[in-house]
Amino acid sequence: MPYRKNPAASRAGRPRDDELEQRILAAAAAVLAEGGYEGVTFEEVARRSGAAKASLYRRWKTKREMVIAALKAGPARRDGADAIDTGSLRGDLLALCRRLDRTMRSADSRTAMLLLQAGLEDPELCEAIEVSTGPTGARLPRPVIDSAIARGELPAGADPFPYEEIVGSALLLRRVNGLLVDDAYLEALIDTVLLPALTATAGRANLPAGIFSGRPATQTKEIP
Repeated sequence: MPYRKNPAASRAGRPRDDELEQRILAAAAAVLAEGGYEGVTFEEVARRSGAAKASLYRRWKTKREMVIAALKAGPARRDGADAIDTGSLRGDLLALCRRLDRTMRSADSRTAMLLLQAGLEDPELCEAIEVSTGPTGARLPRPVIDSAIARGELPAGADPFPYEEIVGSALLLRRVNGLLVDDAYLEALIDTVLLPALTATAGRANLPAGIFSGRPATQTKEIP
């Protein structure tokens, strides 16, 4: 009778795939935090994790895919549902702000900065993060605006510019300066700044894209 190799035995001496993947993703997150998106390479992540580079390429075809996986496993990980639909605009805004604050507090400052600056440096990465991890809170999803208009909470034509210009910037500055962000602060931000500003956008043509919209305009550098 021919000898057949036992598949279970062949795996006995190797680390489990999930353990290896966790090690790789932890290394990717560490490289990301230290050197930013540009500093992440398959070679460096393989070296840090002690994995073969081929193991990385079997899992992710591109650096962007690996970075998104690392973010989903770490700072962008969430156990709850991705959808934002509390039944009111104020509730939706509070849920988005809380989500962004949790994401930022779960990461070191450099990784949080990457999440928020992705729209400035790499709009495609920013879009991929939003699609893959669900709303991060850095943007105001169009369905939230449409639902608010349908409920009569916002006028037709309202634009997400105020949210995408203000919230990420404000929370990031408060985080890096060690300032308190609690529900009382978020509610004050929503009631005194965001709700009036969102209402004021209706009827305004050609509003600029917010900083964290994923499509901000950049300034042409002037030659001295």
